[in-house]
Amino acid sequence: MEAVLAAVDMTVGLVAVAAVHPISAVQLGMGSWSNLASVAMELNGWRGSGMQMSSRCTHSLHGQTHMQLSLRGQMQDDMSIKWRKRKKHFFIISHAGKPIYSRYGDENKLAGFSATLQAIISYVENSGDSVRLVQAGNHQSGFQIAFIMKGPIYLVCISCTEEPFQALKMQLELLYGQMLLILTKSIEKYFGKNAKFDMRPLLGGTDVVFSSLIHSFSWNPATFLHAYTCVPLSCATRQAASGILQDVVDSRVIFAILMCRHKVISIAGAEKATLHPDDILLLSNFIVSSESFRTSEAFSPICIPRYNSTAFLHAYVHYLKDNTVLVLLTTDHNGFYHLKDCRIRIETVLNKSNVLNEVKTSMLNAGLHVEDLPSDPIVQSSYGHQQHDKDHKLAVAARETKKDIVGVGGPGGLWHFMYKSIYLDQYVASEFSPPLTSHRAQKSLLRAYQNLYSSMHIEALGPHKMQYRRDRNYILLCWITQDFELYAAFDPLAEKSMAVATSNRVCQWIRDLENEIFFLGATPFSW
Repeated sequence: MEAVLAAVDMTVGLVAVAAVHPISAVQLGMGSWSNLASVAMELNGWRGSGMQMSSRCTHSLHGQTHMQLSLRGQMQDDMSIKWRKRKKHFFIISHAGKPIYSRYGDENKLAGFSATLQAIISYVENSGDSVRLVQAGNHQSGFQIAFIMKGPIYLVCISCTEEPFQALKMQLELLYGQMLLILTKSIEKYFGKNAKFDMRPLLGGTDVVFSSLIHSFSWNPATFLHAYTCVPLSCATRQAASGILQDVVDSRVIFAILMCRHKVISIAGAEKATLHPDDILLLSNFIVSSESFRTSEAFSPICIPRYNSTAFLHAYVHYLKDNTVLVLLTTDHNGFYHLKDCRIRIETVLNKSNVLNEVKTSMLNAGLHVEDLPSDPIVQSSYGHQQHDKDHKLAVAARETKKDIVGVGGPGGLWHFMYKSIYLDQYVASEFSPPLTSHRAQKSLLRAYQNLYSSMHIEALGPHKMQYRRDRNYILLCWITQDFELYAAFDPLAEKSMAVATSNRVCQWIRDLENEIFFLGATPFSW
């Protein structure tokens, strides 16, 4: 622990110099401060080829129970070699330095480390400034410490993943939002009464929720696009679901949401009530990561941060079939039986109209594949048209015959794409196809998209219109208009003119399919 404090003491000294000036980031270069960077990287085990990423929630999709996830790494502390080798840490601490949450390790054993982080923040605050970022080392072998302060609650990320500060800050904001969903912002008043207030008992059993959210930073584009994605369905099927949801929305039901895993089927809201995409992300993460919701119908207080961060709504949650879940939100804390009656009505209609079976089929078989990108930009909808269904089956068969061939992609060298409708705050992404078949390749691409998004939305300069970037892994193209954002990855040998032309075809394809891949009844969100 002495080594930790020695490194932090040097960091505090540098922060003190920076705090004199109106800046909020401390740069620790490799020049005169190389010793600090070396000590810090060695301290955290972030040097050499032994770095391994291991999220507590990584294996949740492969059969591990939530109990195993929450216990993973519980006995580690800041002196543990395994703890130091983690590539990305998240911490929530109070302004008194008490640990609230740590992604890895036992919070009780990290009390000293939490106090050290609080000391850095307080030192700068006492100088009339606030610290946002500390960087040590160079781009490839260094690490970043990102901070955000939310009243008496501080959130910190220590990362050597080469993600930009804007991305880390966004992730900390979502982590804070997840905490508010569980406790509301009213929790801050307890710190006013007692600076040493311990929040951990109130968050008991929710480690798996935070771990699931943090894990989603590596695979879910919604965490940086500020948009949600929908289950692909025929227009008639989605209208049937939307109609019955809208029927039950009244003064006692604020929102009715039908989802399958993290994908939205339909949403209905009371007049002038809208759900922000980040709230949908946090709500779906809370429900999907909590096994208790699967066992029986539940009625639980839940805060929707962007809707009202200071008060609870009450959520009726019920899994209808497989992974399809219905969520009804109300302000009435005695509304359980009314919402149960609403659920029965909804479930009856969904079964009669075959919506639930259609959702199951869509989740198994639907999805856009780059191999299916039409050569002719003017195509019919892929749903409900017999001729295109025939063509689609031929394309699927073609994919099966070449799925093991490395380097296979779509026309023009297209490997993958994401398309966001700005008006709807919804996005659609193609399925991963060869050569993006490994978990590492997919994670690397999503991180590249994340970096591209951050560079395109620099607050002081952006948003920009277009960016074309080539490296040894792929060509990345981003195109932003007032209507949409397109992010696409191409074979690194693809020609620029072909990439641009293919991107145009992708946009046309999406427009032709928008009735099936988007929920067009959504109300645009006010940011």
